[in-house]
Amino acid sequence: MTAAQALELEYVDVLIVGAGLSGIGAASYLRKQCPERSFLLLEARERMGGTWDLFRYPGIRSDSDMFTLGYAFKPWTDTRTLADGPAILDYIRETARENDITPHIRYRQRVTRADWDSRSARWTVTVEQGDSGETRQLQCNFLYSCSGYYRYDQGYTPQFEGQETFRGRLFHAQQWPEDLDYAGKRVVVIGSGATAVTLVPELSRKAALTTMLQRSPTYIASLPGRDPLASRLRKWLPVSWVYHISRWLRVLLQMLTFNYARRHPQRARRFLLGRVREALGPDYDVATHFTPRYNPWDERLCAVPDGDLFDALRVGRAQVVTDRIDHFTPQGIALQSGGHLDADIVVLATGLNLLFMGGMQLSVDGTAIVPAQHYVFRGMMLSGVPNFVQTMGYTNSSWTLKADLNAQYVCRLLRHMRKKNKRAAVPVVDPARVTEEPMLDFQSGYIQRSIGEFPRQAREKPWRVYQNYFLDLLSLRFSSLTRTALKFH
Repeated sequence: MTAAQALELEYVDVLIVGAGLSGIGAASYLRKQCPERSFLLLEARERMGGTWDLFRYPGIRSDSDMFTLGYAFKPWTDTRTLADGPAILDYIRETARENDITPHIRYRQRVTRADWDSRSARWTVTVEQGDSGETRQLQCNFLYSCSGYYRYDQGYTPQFEGQETFRGRLFHAQQWPEDLDYAGKRVVVIGSGATAVTLVPELSRKAALTTMLQRSPTYIASLPGRDPLASRLRKWLPVSWVYHISRWLRVLLQMLTFNYARRHPQRARRFLLGRVREALGPDYDVATHFTPRYNPWDERLCAVPDGDLFDALRVGRAQVVTDRIDHFTPQGIALQSGGHLDADIVVLATGLNLLFMGGMQLSVDGTAIVPAQHYVFRGMMLSGVPNFVQTMGYTNSSWTLKADLNAQYVCRLLRHMRKKNKRAAVPVVDPARVTEEPMLDFQSGYIQRSIGEFPRQAREKPWRVYQNYFLDLLSLRFSSLTRTALKFH
């Protein structure tokens, strides 16, 4: 590209990739804390909302409480603790309107690559137009990826012997058919994670029988659908006070329970399984169907509001079968134990595929960036890559807690750069002085399938990724910008 061509490209100070929960939050912080910075949001899909607009399966809801999944600057005023997808989507849209973000969003714009040039201190970003497939380019000084780390166009779909012979409907929950009528049908949901435990009680309200078919159990805990303390406080305190009090109490509770489970796994295991036995009664085979082979929080714990899954099992609208699939038949699924599940509909709730940076390719001064060869700085930047942030939420808590801290750090960094007249900030690591570790210490299948594509972390600060809100709060909000591995040019 010639200098004249570069001057003709559209330019913004900050380019945000993704208009979901993280992207709208990031833009809102920019509006409030860096009003002098121009920005755009590019969204690959045709609507904002990310996960909460994409997933349309029945009963979709948060598996984190809304006091911590909501933004720090915008109280969640609904009384529900675990909210459904449409309510969360309305919350995101309302945030965009209130902060005048909507005019800055361009839809059906998929970022395919970004190339940094140190001489101009600019990213040249290549964008694929969703309606025509044509590409165009624009430039920015700071590239802010809020695309999450899930692949949105395709969930994890294992292949089963004989599935082509099945006469019913078979699909992944991520591609839920709009025309599906499951009333009076026999439905099998394959999986035991958050999607499965959400789908099963909801489908069981209309289906003849809903079966959750799992290879191995997951820890499941019942949470109140509405927070009783918040409901009482609303009678006496302003909504914003109630929200922030509840938010901090939830953060403390999450951190305490997570750390307790890691330090005393057997006690945590007994407590969780005891609650399941209380919900299902003494005759239910909890040992087979609800006792995982791993310790609590080695994988993410699933939450169900007001025990709705246990209610469906107790009254017989649903059942759990713990077995392995041998093959599909025209009528359903043959199991390795010799049993057979008759089915009219089979839903694959078999997990997600990960896609770091939304599949975007990066280069710095002509050298391609392979994320797995770089260390992650403060859980959000890549060593050797200037002016780039990737929002990464927590695996053991609400995504937005970390996304909020990321956005506040970015704004603090941008203000510092403007004040000091700096155009580039790049984390610099000495590999000889750090001890490498996997970035995500989590045993979930979707993590383990793709962990090799993610950046590295180290035991040493600031190259360590904390799954701890309080440590991140100290690190991202109060740490020095200059007395670290971050170098300015």
